[in-house]
Amino acid sequence: MVGNADGHHAQLMRGVLDMCILASLVVRPSYGYELLQRLKHAGLPAGSEASMYLVLKRLKKHELAEAELVASDSGPARKVYHATDLGRAVLAEWIEDWRQVNQGVEKVLAGLD
Repeated sequence: MVGNADGHHAQLMRGVLDMCILASLVVRPSYGYELLQRLKHAGLPAGSEASMYLVLKRLKKHELAEAELVASDSGPARKVYHATDLGRAVLAEWIEDWRQVNQGVEKVLAGLD
């Protein structure tokens, strides 16, 4: 393959990972490893646990998500993340932007057939 496929993939994922993680938190509060598994199950290669926690930290920094320690039956307490009201509002904007971009990309790609 020509070019750096891994670099391209990483760049593409950075563009959508925050949105997908925030959307997952809107659906159901979760801890990092659980989020990673949910995204992978959906077919989205979300990277490592370390990258997941970097995104969660970024979402918290921008007040789009909050975290609280929740007791666990199977070990130590877990930090469970959930979307804030601001996070829900920002997600709605991101989804609208994504749909416009995706529609344009699909039109361009359809012209390549």
